[in-house]
Amino acid sequence: MSVIKPEQRYSKKEIERRANDLLNKMQAKPNYAGNGRRIDASRVADFLDIGVVWESLPSDDQGQIAAMILPLQREIVINNDIPKLREGYGQSTIAHEIGHWLLHINQEDVEKFVDRMERDIEVNIPPFLCRSASDQVYQSIANTQIDWREWQAQYLASCLLMPVHILEQAQKARDLTKWPHLYAMADELGVTISNLTNRLKGLGWIRLTENSKQIYLGNTAPSRTGAFK
Repeated sequence: MSVIKPEQRYSKKEIERRANDLLNKMQAKPNYAGNGRRIDASRVADFLDIGVVWESLPSDDQGQIAAMILPLQREIVINNDIPKLREGYGQSTIAHEIGHWLLHINQEDVEKFVDRMERDIEVNIPPFLCRSASDQVYQSIANTQIDWREWQAQYLASCLLMPVHILEQAQKARDLTKWPHLYAMADELGVTISNLTNRLKGLGWIRLTENSKQIYLGNTAPSRTGAFK
């Protein structure tokens, strides 16, 4: 038994649309409407009626497990034994699991299996495991179905935590080519510096040369287009 959808190649535009749709639905609810620039991933999970718990997750024969989703329990479990998940990576990981929930788990099948459970019919759905707590999932190098799935979930997480309209506001009066300014933005948004730089590179706002810390403005940076200065 499985509730995992067949492989599907979502475009960046489609993934961003889904993240924005979710944020717009939250904004329409007084209890979930944010009033700042920091998107709380746990609050997004709560809006979706998904619980988030922190527990020790032992490694298995394939290595460390960063997090997992229990689809029928509507629960995301974050590995309490990975220290960096307590920092900005934690927000990113929760948002990443939400990405899997929205893109890769068949919600209709989940409801069918829950109905069976409520009628005391035995159901065995394995947890959906996420092993990476690193920056690798940001890379566009995806050779396998699992690679693509992880990249899609992380791209949705980035769109969710750093929607364009919030980035446009956060970059005002800041120089995107200066690391201190980027660190200040990351702190304000509650994400890691890797979260932020990968998002800005994806938008074409900045460029980073290989083996160098030098930052250059991208062709679509707001200060180049004149939209925001």
